[in-house]
Amino acid sequence: MTAITPVPGGYAGVHADIVSLLEAARQAAARSVNALMTATYWEIGRRIVEFEQGGQERAAYGEALIERLSADLSTRFGRGFSRQNLWQMRLFYAAWSTAWVPSPSSAPARTRRIPQTPSGESASARKLQTVSGTSPDLQAIAQAFPLPWSAYVRLLSVKSPQARAFYETEALRGGWSVRQLDRQIGSQFYERTALSANKAAMLTKGAVAEPADALTPEQAIKDPFVLEFLNLKDEYSESDLEDALVQHLADFLLELGDDFAFVGRQRRLRIDDSWFRVDLLFFHRRLKCLLVIDLKVGKFSYADAGQMHLYLNYAREHWMKPGENPPVGLIMCAEKGAAEARYALEGLPNKVLAAEYQTMLPDEALLAQELDRTRRELEARQHRRTAPD
Repeated sequence: MTAITPVPGGYAGVHADIVSLLEAARQAAARSVNALMTATYWEIGRRIVEFEQGGQERAAYGEALIERLSADLSTRFGRGFSRQNLWQMRLFYAAWSTAWVPSPSSAPARTRRIPQTPSGESASARKLQTVSGTSPDLQAIAQAFPLPWSAYVRLLSVKSPQARAFYETEALRGGWSVRQLDRQIGSQFYERTALSANKAAMLTKGAVAEPADALTPEQAIKDPFVLEFLNLKDEYSESDLEDALVQHLADFLLELGDDFAFVGRQRRLRIDDSWFRVDLLFFHRRLKCLLVIDLKVGKFSYADAGQMHLYLNYAREHWMKPGENPPVGLIMCAEKGAAEARYALEGLPNKVLAAEYQTMLPDEALLAQELDRTRRELEARQHRRTAPD
């Protein structure tokens, strides 16, 4: 092993400065991409709404417009322009149409309105931004939407305009991540604050982030919306170990025979405003059904079974082809000393078919043994790679 050349004193400070610089640059890059994406989607929503207003029968006209745009934009730009996404852009503009309003001056300008907190104070010290010119300036419009697009998508699910404005304001004031915003909405923070006798204390407490709220720049860039906007592949895993296990499991199943046909890896699916990821998707030729495989690095729990049933219901509705049997799910657990496999068979309409699944799919013990062996090999390999010479 090549020895590391000694460096003069003070290296720790230089190293820390560079690390800080790189982390700040990545954070800025993530914010920049999100801001431009949000501004673009607001402009797309504005164009859809203004075009609809020229139609005679607006409801049917809008539906046809979204359908046509979805097909044409998807052909030209790939993913990210489904009917649901375009409707969200339309709703986004409708909900924030006054984010930029005509300036009182004679120049064709737009001015940013600053949202207010319940106490009437400004959510931040941002100055009013003015954009001159008639063509859209995405960089300038982006200043009106400092939250990431994922946050606005989550805010759209809040039906009350007052509650939506409250969450937007508090997210800006407290610097909430999307995860923190989602947690606060889910816990009805607005309603609890409104009922509280000490609203100031509630707002102070709500600004405190929890460990699970943290979001790294890498995670921000890997946001499904960002990946779609940049037309990048979204095949990634949460850890090197999990990624290696998923790849090995795919290879192992293919080696069992020609019954297994590979369909996809890290397949994403979207339900309402939430994204999920299926680790592996196979098709079993003799069973004529999809096999949905989910790998869990931790121990098997009832929540894993519930999530698998969600995947199976989605696959039955969106991925299953005419003439195929209902999909079946396989949950692989890789916790040390507790490798196990679980088939999600309950709830299938045909119990005979479920029994057939059990006899023709790989033996649970064989899968668990192979997964445990692979995990130990990968960990030993990693240990040898990091061990000092």
